[in-house]
Parts: sequence; C-alpha cells; structure tokens
Amino acid sequence: EVQLQASGGGLVQAGGSLRLSCTASGFTFDDYSIGWFRQAPGKEREGISCISSSDGSTYYANSVQGRFTISRDNAAKRTYLQMNSLKPEDTAVYYCAAEGAYYTACVAGLFGSWGQGTQVTVSS
Repeated sequence: EVQLQASGGGLVQAGGSLRLSCTASGFTFDDYSIGWFRQAPGKEREGISCISSSDGSTYYANSVQGRFTISRDNAAKRTYLQMNSLKPEDTAVYYCAAEGAYYTACVAGLFGSWGQGTQVTVSS
C-alpha cells in the first residue's frame, strides 16, 4: 500500500523559510514521480513543484520559481520542499503525491496517491 506522510508545516513570518518533508512507504520509491501541491481556502489545488522518477527532472510553478527547491533522497524514501522567501500568498495546506510513472508535468490528476497534508501559514 502506497503511504505518504507530509510534515514540516507551521507558522512563519513573511520572508522566512520552511522545509517540508514527504516520507514514503509501501512502494519502490525510485520508480515514482513525486509532487508537491497546495490548496488555499476557496482555491483549486495547485501543482507547485514536482520531481520525476529516474532522472530527477524538476518542475516549478511560476509562483514559486526561484524561491522553492524540490529534492529527493531515494535511499531514505523522502522528498523535500525547501521554501524560502515565503509570502502570505503561500499560505495553504501542502500535500505530497506520488505516481509510478515518469512525469515532468505537475498536474494533480496525474497523481494517484496522496498524503494527508500539512498546513503552512505565512504571516505578514
């Protein structure tokens, strides 16, 4: 059974940093693309950063490009999202997701397995 556990959210002031972690179990991690998505109240879920299986190609949404960095540690079965220069508009519930395919796109509908989400709140 594919399981994903997101952690690392919290309350931070604008300009601050957080690092989210997604710990995986129940599947061959190396073969899966991993994505980070977020959903703010009243808004659609947004794909903000994804990292592919095999070659680790990355995608970033324009809204986070240059501020967020995604990485993966296949040995530890973890994916990280380093978030710097946080803004109040980054406030949302952040989810990690996985799919056993090579993806360079970051579209929620492509990912079949989801973690429970972690809240990120950025105060102004």
